[in-house]
Amino acid sequence: MITGTKTKAHKLGEVERVYQILREWLITTKLLPGEFLSELELAVKCRTSRTPVREACTRLMQDKWLLRIPRKGFLVTPISARDITDMYDYRKLLECFAAERVAQTGTAEQLKELSSIVAPETKPNAALSDILRANTEFHRKLSEMAGNQRVTSQLSLTLAYVARLDTLCTQTVPGWIGHAEILLALQTHEPAQARRAMETHIDSSKDKMIQLFSK
Repeated sequence: MITGTKTKAHKLGEVERVYQILREWLITTKLLPGEFLSELELAVKCRTSRTPVREACTRLMQDKWLLRIPRKGFLVTPISARDITDMYDYRKLLECFAAERVAQTGTAEQLKELSSIVAPETKPNAALSDILRANTEFHRKLSEMAGNQRVTSQLSLTLAYVARLDTLCTQTVPGWIGHAEILLALQTHEPAQARRAMETHIDSSKDKMIQLFSK
């Protein structure tokens, strides 16, 4: 019984390891939208067998990262303008709430932390990878500070999708949409302005993405 339990735990651990590897490759665009994925090739790259790859890919299908091609493998889900619109509209519902709440309840220490997180945006020589990480961390931390666990949980997957879009976009379209207006509204404790600033921020990002992926 103990041996069987250990074997099952090892299997689950291997599936989780492969899942995290593939998820990271998807977010960082090492696996591109529309790309075909072979179980055997992924198994070689992940240094594992096909079974953990198949189970990890099934989880990624549930998260909408992949599509299954019967008897062949998987396809990285293509990105459409409709997908972008739906995702950013949903994101706006969650993040405008978070911005408004933190503008009401945020402490000086919390707001200082948010400002510190996005500091790379104002550094001329900052690496793009640092700016992308800072962006994800800012929005994640803001949702946590709002104190609603359901919002944080729902936003977590959405921010992973956004990180992939940001990576693809910055490879093609110059410029970056910063967080200065959001921070100012939070620091001056103006909930309505914080909501508007977040809405403008997300709408600007959405328009940029639609312009790129509608070509």
